[in-house]
Amino acid sequence: MTDHRDAVLRLWGRQLHERQGEPLTWAEAVLEATGRPPTAVTAAMSGRLDALADSPSDRALLLFRTVAKLAANLRGDGHYDADVGTRIGPLALRLSELEPPLAGPLREALGHPPDGPTSLVTVHAAELSGNRTIRLRAIDALLEWAELGHPQARVALSEVASDHRTQDVTVWTKALNRIALFGDASVEPGLLRALADTGHRGVRWSALACAELGFHRAVPLITALLEHPDPMVREGACEALGLLEERAAVPALTARLNDETNWVRSRAALALGQIGGDQALAGLWQAMMERRNPKAGHLASAIAAFGPPVVDDLIALTTDPDPDLRALACRALGATADDRALPALERLAAHDLARTTLGGLVATAAKHGLRTAHRMRAHTTST
Repeated sequence: MTDHRDAVLRLWGRQLHERQGEPLTWAEAVLEATGRPPTAVTAAMSGRLDALADSPSDRALLLFRTVAKLAANLRGDGHYDADVGTRIGPLALRLSELEPPLAGPLREALGHPPDGPTSLVTVHAAELSGNRTIRLRAIDALLEWAELGHPQARVALSEVASDHRTQDVTVWTKALNRIALFGDASVEPGLLRALADTGHRGVRWSALACAELGFHRAVPLITALLEHPDPMVREGACEALGLLEERAAVPALTARLNDETNWVRSRAALALGQIGGDQALAGLWQAMMERRNPKAGHLASAIAAFGPPVVDDLIALTTDPDPDLRALACRALGATADDRALPALERLAAHDLARTTLGGLVATAAKHGLRTAHRMRAHTTST
C-alpha cells in the first residue's frame, strides 16, 4: 500500500468495467482503441478466442486478449473476472507509453485513472456496503490507509466504529481492534451504545476499544459485563478495567478471582495488579492464602507487580508450612527481581524438596524464580 501509484492503477482496472452502463459496448470500444483490424475485433466480440491464436504478436496483443477474455465471459455467463479486470489499467497505461499514437484512443475509451489515494479510499468506503468478501477486503484496505495517515480513511473508519447496528460484526471488530489508528472523542457515543447492547457479539471489543481510548464514562457498563454469561466477554471486561486502571472496579474484579473459568481468573488478577492500591493487593493476597485453586500462578504474578512493598511479606511466606504457598512465594519473588529475595530463593532451591499439590518440587519453583530474577536484572542492566 505504500506504492500509491500501483494501487491506483489496480483500482482503475477494476473500475473500468464496473462503471460502464453497457459493458459490452465499452469492451468493443477498448478493443478498437488497440488499433487491431475490425475483423479481429469482430472475432473477439463474438467469443471466438481461438481466432486470436493467429494474431500477429505486437505490443497491443496482451491488452487486446485481456479485454477479449472479459468480453467473452460477459457474453457467456455475465461474470466479470475482477482479477483480469485489474490488469486492464496498467496494461493500457504501458501500451500508451510504448505506442504514443494509441494513447489518445485508449484515453478516450478508458477515461482517466482515479486521482490517487483519495479515490481509492472513497471506493473502499463504498465497498463496505458490498457482499461479505468485499466488505472484509475493504476494511483491511481502509486500515492500511489509516496507518499511512490518510485522513479520509480515518473518517470512514470512525463511521464504522460509531454504529455497530449497521455493521457486519467481523468488519466492526476488525476496525475496533485498530481503534488507536483513528479513534477520538467522536466515536465515544457510538461505542457506549454498543457497550450497552450486551447481546451484541462484539460487546467484548466495545469494552476494549473504550479502554484503549481512555473513555472512563464506560466504566459502569464495562463493570456490569463482569457478570456476562460469556467468559470471553468477562475476560475482556477484566482487561479493559485494568487498562483504565479503574480503582472503583476493584471489588468487582476481586470477585472474579473466583470465576469458574481459568483465563477469567487470570485476567482479573492481572487487572488488579495493573490498578494497584491496598484494596487490590488485599484481595489478591487473600485469594492466594485461601488456596482456592492449585493453579494460582496468576495470583503470584499479580502480587509481584506491586514491587518492593510486598517483598518482605513474600520472604516470610517462604517459611510457611504449606509447600503450595512456598512455591507461589518463590514465583512472586522471582518476578520482583528484588535483591532481598535472592537469599531466600537460593536457600529453597538448595534444600526444599517438598512437593506441591500439583506434584512439583518447591526447589524447582525456587530455581525458576532465581532464573526469572537474574534475567530481569540482566535486562535492566543492559537498558
